[in-house]
Amino acid sequence: MTTPVSGHSLAPSHGAPRRPAPWALGPQVPSTGNRVLQALGRALLRVTGWRFAGAMPDAPKFVVIVAPHTSNWDFPVGLAAKWALMLECRFWGKDSLFRGPLGWFMRANGGIPVDRANRHAVVDVTIEAFAEAPRMVLVLSPEGTRKKVDRWRTGFWHVAKGAGVPICCVAFDFPSKTIRLGPTTTADEEDPEAGIARLQGYYAGVRGCNPAQQ
Repeated sequence: MTTPVSGHSLAPSHGAPRRPAPWALGPQVPSTGNRVLQALGRALLRVTGWRFAGAMPDAPKFVVIVAPHTSNWDFPVGLAAKWALMLECRFWGKDSLFRGPLGWFMRANGGIPVDRANRHAVVDVTIEAFAEAPRMVLVLSPEGTRKKVDRWRTGFWHVAKGAGVPICCVAFDFPSKTIRLGPTTTADEEDPEAGIARLQGYYAGVRGCNPAQQ
């Protein structure tokens, strides 16, 4: 059972001493340290009405799953959140998105092109990358597409279990404009389907931009 978390506004405070926001990254989490993009990300979320709730784990390595993925609007919201948090992370994207000028932008923000016909190799390479890196955060969409799916893909589960890293569940709830950080859990079950069913329970009641695609 998860514990409800209250939302935290991105509006600047006046008069009170500045304290780290409740959703700010812990010292062990990989950070870009880019204050310019942090200010831009916070401004974008503030003017569009989005807020954070909860927090990511203070750990040097973990997998983030973001759901539900129902619209192209998920990417700009996620990018603004990444900038606002100053989160240094990697993410998988279909290789067609890495062509031309867009490819440079995707790579600059942590994108890794993936050939969908060779997913198993990507999982193995990613597990090796976790083993070699002192700090690493990988952000994935468990659906793997913005279209309606019957079941989540298991790549993120195999990466987390193979690398021995926790899974942070992040939800984009469009009706309330809340980016929910957490809960964080581990890939303990031997059966991926059972573990994924448990994770899906954390997203009960969350509504994406296009609920018809959930």
